[in-house]
Amino acid sequence: MSIIQTVSSAGFPLKPHNSPAVVVTSPGLIFCSGQVGKSADIKEATLQSLNKLKSVLELGGSSLEKIVKINIFILDLDNFDAMNEAFVSFLPDPKPSRTCIQAARLPSDATIEIECIAQV
Repeated sequence: MSIIQTVSSAGFPLKPHNSPAVVVTSPGLIFCSGQVGKSADIKEATLQSLNKLKSVLELGGSSLEKIVKINIFILDLDNFDAMNEAFVSFLPDPKPSRTCIQAARLPSDATIEIECIAQV
């Protein structure tokens, strides 16, 4: 019997690129697939991505307060300060551990993709 469970909904359906789900849970933890933001305004794109991530966390029985690690993929690190401003204003304290890297290309013409690991 597997201890890994996949979670999906009508708003976040199973898709081949979700490998195979938008949320995978393992005892005590939830692993959320990356959620993209699409806007030339990186603050707006960051908030789009974070709002989707919030919904995914709730779908899996978790919340923003329980995030322990966030990975951010951004098209242009020159936009880091603006992205960080939106990030800091959106997430509750204490902030989780974070990595941010520049990506050469993101799916669906996104400008940012954010994934996370959280406690359930």
